[in-house]
Amino acid sequence: MRLKGVNYDVGRLLEGHLTRQKYDAEVVHHELEIIKDDLHCNSVKIQGLDIGRVMMTAEDALKQGLDVWVAPEMFEESEEKTLEYVVEAAAAAETLRARWPDRLVFSIGTELTLFMQGILPGKNLAERLGNPAIWGKLKAGAYTKPLNQFLARANEAVRRVFGGLVTYASVARVETVDWSIFDYVCVDAYRDKLVKNSFGDLVKQYLAYDKPVVIGEFGCCTYKGAEDRGGMGWDVVDWSKTPPRLKGEYVYDQAVQAREIAENLRIFDEVGVEGAFVFTFVQPAIDVSDPAIAKMLKGLEFDPDIPSYSLVRSYNDRRGTTYPEMMWEPKESFKAVAAYFAGH
Repeated sequence: MRLKGVNYDVGRLLEGHLTRQKYDAEVVHHELEIIKDDLHCNSVKIQGLDIGRVMMTAEDALKQGLDVWVAPEMFEESEEKTLEYVVEAAAAAETLRARWPDRLVFSIGTELTLFMQGILPGKNLAERLGNPAIWGKLKAGAYTKPLNQFLARANEAVRRVFGGLVTYASVARVETVDWSIFDYVCVDAYRDKLVKNSFGDLVKQYLAYDKPVVIGEFGCCTYKGAEDRGGMGWDVVDWSKTPPRLKGEYVYDQAVQAREIAENLRIFDEVGVEGAFVFTFVQPAIDVSDPAIAKMLKGLEFDPDIPSYSLVRSYNDRRGTTYPEMMWEPKESFKAVAAYFAGH
């Protein structure tokens, strides 16, 4: 693979929760250094809502010599508001592309069938995913036309303000995209028990478009059995309870995550994709400075890293040992990715 990358979250707004509450430029700079020097990545995909954060992080990464995929993400908004946001972000990205013309790619959205209002019925992601009637229609292609209509509009509008390469992060097995309008085929591909033995063939199908194929996201959570759940591995916690509780018996296991990610990387290499971005580098610990959140989490009876895809284990009450200046510690998956990227 030419692109050996990782996703880097600067603050995604999911289900009303901002995934990175505090943005510290010095911390971000150092984490990017670690991504380049210790994780042995040559590229990073920057995800987040705030355009300023995304561009500041992209500029830092470019200065450090990383190739950058800019992936601004606005979830749960209308098509028109999303389009306006994407064009604003593309115009901001053009100022960076002008300085680093060969090292920046722009993504016009992430899994919009699921995350944008207007394609699937439902007021939010939970309603859309929980509606059993949706899945049959998705497989039948009922929502392909409205998705591609939006993507065509967005692609045209973005290219008016951005002169570089453009792509879209699609969902494997859910979205069928007209890739003729894009420069890269980009697919978020999580292996689970349904495609465990055919995962390579699933990815190989995307080579038929005769364009470079990049895996925009892939990964695994950190418990026994997470390799069977793939992209739904996070959905093992009932957050409606106080304190939150696991929905079943799940045992924390870093080795499962490490093995699954390394195996996925091997498959991607064998298939011959252009690159892959592991999801995700760091998932900051929940901010407990809010008394209401602290109260909700008091008495938590499971390891909060269980539903995490992060390559590092975050803390909110202490620093790590490998990097004493950071509020996290590398997991076995960090070491597995670093070893794979260093050796390939």
